[in-house]
Amino acid sequence: MPLPHVTRLLRRSVSPVLRRNVGLSAALLSRAKELDPVQKLFLDKIRDYDSKSKAAGGVVDTGPAYEKNLSEEIGKLQRLYGGGDLTTFPEFKFPEPKLEEVVAK
Repeated sequence: MPLPHVTRLLRRSVSPVLRRNVGLSAALLSRAKELDPVQKLFLDKIRDYDSKSKAAGGVVDTGPAYEKNLSEEIGKLQRLYGGGDLTTFPEFKFPEPKLEEVVAK
């Protein structure tokens, strides 16, 4: 058998099998995701933390030591970088360069 004939035959026989296996594995993986209790527990905890964070308006379950440490660190950063609001993105202003007309001789 010539080589092109063999490759064509192989492609015809293997292609449907691969397509079927990919489709089957996708269906099985979607079921596995639904049934995975560890993943479900992890996602539930993340959603719970998100709702607590939104209700508290910041970090959840912090004490006075955390707040004191946070204010000290923000104070250090303001001293190092000249104060201002450190929670906003800085605005950069680039002045237009003064261009002179070049006269050809």
